[in-house]
Order: sequence, then C-alpha cells, then structure tokens
Amino acid sequence: MPWGRQRPTWREARPKVIAQALERAQGRPSGNWYVAGAVRDLRDDRPLARTVAGLEVVVWRNAEGELVAGPGACPHLGAPLRYAPVLCGTLVCHWHGLALEGVPLAGWEPLPVYDDGLLVWVRLDGTGGGPPSDKPTVPARPALSGALSAVYENTGTCEPEDIVANRLDPWHGAWFHPYSFVDLTVVDAPSPAAADTGAEDGFSVDVSFKVAGRLVVPVRAVFTAPGPRTVVMRITEGEGRGSVVETHATPLGPDERGRPRTMVVEAIVAASDRRGFAVARTAAPMLRPLMKAAAGRLWRDDLAYAERRYALRSTGRFPG
Repeated sequence: MPWGRQRPTWREARPKVIAQALERAQGRPSGNWYVAGAVRDLRDDRPLARTVAGLEVVVWRNAEGELVAGPGACPHLGAPLRYAPVLCGTLVCHWHGLALEGVPLAGWEPLPVYDDGLLVWVRLDGTGGGPPSDKPTVPARPALSGALSAVYENTGTCEPEDIVANRLDPWHGAWFHPYSFVDLTVVDAPSPAAADTGAEDGFSVDVSFKVAGRLVVPVRAVFTAPGPRTVVMRITEGEGRGSVVETHATPLGPDERGRPRTMVVEAIVAASDRRGFAVARTAAPMLRPLMKAAAGRLWRDDLAYAERRYALRSTGRFPG
C-alpha cells in the first residue's frame, strides 16, 4: 500500500496513554544502575570511558579478568583516566603513573559494576537517588550462545524520558519508518490501572518487518518498560519468537550550550528455531554490522523524534 494511503493512527496514539505509560515507567526502581556500553567494547589495553549523568567513569578488567569501574578523574591532579593505558589489568595514569587495581587508593573509590554478558552496567548511588540494588534488572533474553546479538549506540540532544517516550509510541512505526515496517496495528495498549492491577503493562503490536522488496515477515511484538530508562520489545508470535530488542537511555551530561545529552544503547538479540539459523550464527561477524546498520537507520529518525520532543518540552510547547 502506498505510504499516503495507509490508515491514519493519530487518533489511537493518544498523548495521555503515552504519558501515563511513561510516568509508570519512571516510577519503577532502577537500583541506580546505568548502561555504560557493550561488553564487546572492553579492550585489554585501555578502559571503556563514559560520562554518565555528568560523572566521568572508566571500566576495565583487572588481572583476574573481573570488571572494575570507578571515577574517570585521577585523584592526584585530575588527569583524564580515559587516556590511561591498562597494563596487566592495572590502570596506570599517564600523567604521574598512579596505578589503580580496582581497590580504594589515594581517594579513588571503585564503583559497583555488572557484566550481563552483553552490556556493561555501573551503579551511581549519588545520581540515581533511589535505593541501590545488588545488580541491575536485566530483561530476559534468549541464550546468547544460541542467538545473534549486536549492540548499537548513538547520542542525541534530549533526556532519557524522550527516548523512552519514543518507544512507548508504537503507532508512529509504519508512518515514520516505512522502509522497515508495514501494516502496523496496535492491538492492545495498557490501561491507566495496569500498574495497580498487576496486569502486563505493555503495548502489543502486529507488524510486518520489511526484508527485501515486497517480502515482509509478520510478527506480534510487545513493548514494555521494566525501568525508568529501559524499553524492551519482545517478539511473542511469528518468525523469531523470543527475540528481543532492549533500548537503554543513559544520561551523559550537558553539552557546551547546556543542553542535555543522552546515549541510546540498543541491544538486539535475535533467535529462531529454524535449522538455517544455526548456519547464520556462524556468520555473526558479517551479520553484526548489518544489524547495527538497520538499528542506526531507525535511530536516525527516532532520535529526531526524541530531540523534537525535548525541544518542545523545554520551551513549554509540547502538546502532549
């Protein structure tokens, strides 16, 4: 069907429904955990460096192979530890040689860190503001050993809530992303009482993913928000049943103009019962860039959505 002839969805995409789903998500505990990046981005010779909620953070593996995290400023004179080399599991400051092995030293204190097999999480109790938890709430995924996985990252001028709100508006899919989705119908949306009744607080969507030309794959997907900065899309019926796409929004800090910056970390974990899928997994190094490219195309548009939402909110013009 031509793009302009598809059924309008604006009456169904009620701003109140999206806003209430976002409010409920923001009220769920995070344990003060933030996604810092992909496990694959950890290297042996240098730390994974991020600015999370305005705090410089570095993550590396010690001599035993265990994750270590801590502030990214050297406690001696403030050198940026993002440029410090890792030597045999020790982070060595390149200004004066202060060696950090992951234990408290000279005012430097490690931060709780967690490796879920795909993503790296750090806990920032001074920023999160809620009660801490021993580990983050990691969404249920297919076993990574039998799945195809990829992690995509990008950054936008917005706040985490704008990223989450985008994902809690499935009605925009076929209109805003016609190169990826067709025949999108939201078959079930959460009611305002969903959180009180214990019902599944999610959006169920019937949609066909474009594969090539006129070839499409119809599935049912459910979007849920298990935490204030996470939205999970899970395929519940159709090809790839059980596959998940996790979208995590990590606040970085203001840019040079004082505007908020948020990093999107999207983890794609694809699974299938088809015999040929095992063969496809052997080609993971070649398929992973294609998976990231597909996510990047979607997020080119979705970041524009999130940035527009923030621009309107920050100037009192947002109609929702």
